[in-house]
Amino acid sequence: MGETIRWGVLGASKFARELMGPAIHTAPGHALAALATRSPQKAAPFAAMAPGLQVYDGYAALLEDAAIDAVYIPLPHHLHIEWALKALEAGKHVLVEKPVALRADQIAPLIAARDRTGLQCAEAYMMVHHPQWQRLRALLAEGAIGRLRHVEGVFTYDNSADPGNIRNQAEMGGGALPDIGVYTYGATRWATGAEPEAVTHADIDWEDGCDVLARVAARFPGFTAHWVNSMRLLPEQLMLFHGEAGLIRLTAPFNPRVFGEARLELRDRSGVTRIETWPGADHYRLQVEAFGAAIRGAAAFPWTLEDARGTQAVIDMAYAAAGGRPPA
Repeated sequence: MGETIRWGVLGASKFARELMGPAIHTAPGHALAALATRSPQKAAPFAAMAPGLQVYDGYAALLEDAAIDAVYIPLPHHLHIEWALKALEAGKHVLVEKPVALRADQIAPLIAARDRTGLQCAEAYMMVHHPQWQRLRALLAEGAIGRLRHVEGVFTYDNSADPGNIRNQAEMGGGALPDIGVYTYGATRWATGAEPEAVTHADIDWEDGCDVLARVAARFPGFTAHWVNSMRLLPEQLMLFHGEAGLIRLTAPFNPRVFGEARLELRDRSGVTRIETWPGADHYRLQVEAFGAAIRGAAAFPWTLEDARGTQAVIDMAYAAAGGRPPA
């Protein structure tokens, strides 16, 4: 591999076009070099952004390109494991969109392939790269709010007017929990360093085999958590960490700059609320840079496949507590 890490993207998704493609293109030491899509129309914006982009009409053809060092996979959820495994076998480092899999036990073969090949393979869980989350984690660790007793998480949006969206297709791994439950659940785990002992309540509304509104509660060692995730409610984002001596609120925890300002509010018994903001932070670009550092051996990537498996295990627990997923 040369000094510049050359990336290929499997699939011309809107997310790749608007967020991860530009992040790869602008990150120092990285280059958006190839795209796999059969649609010239979908390839055009990528080619305009990255002149010289090599466009392949199939995923396998891109993986055969020896000049590509790393692959980003934003395919529909049910294809993630298959193509991540193929990319590793082709000798590529792999950054695969969340959720890596649709069940926790599906991730084991990918972990084994990562370990066997010695290549980097991780879930694109961008929020852990944002300084607001790193600051929150540090504050919790130093006891800024005293003993943590409860976490409240909300992430909702409404795509009811788009029935063809893959998030509304059960056979493609659709549903609110695979799409955005990974954030409220994983954020709680990552920020606290704790794992749930049990899911104590799960009330889920279903449409055509997809969970569209999930209200889930869990018990962790020393604290409780309650999460609301929906694809049928007015858009909202909030994470609240409530302790005996204070509380911390993140008002745009998952996609700041799109939903709102990256803002951390810390209030303690003095009644004073301290506010920190990060208006210029781009967690997608920070994620690319962190992945590059891991490839080069300069730093460990902060979100592993094991971390992703832990969050998927909580989603599996929520589905089980609600009586299981209905047939697609």
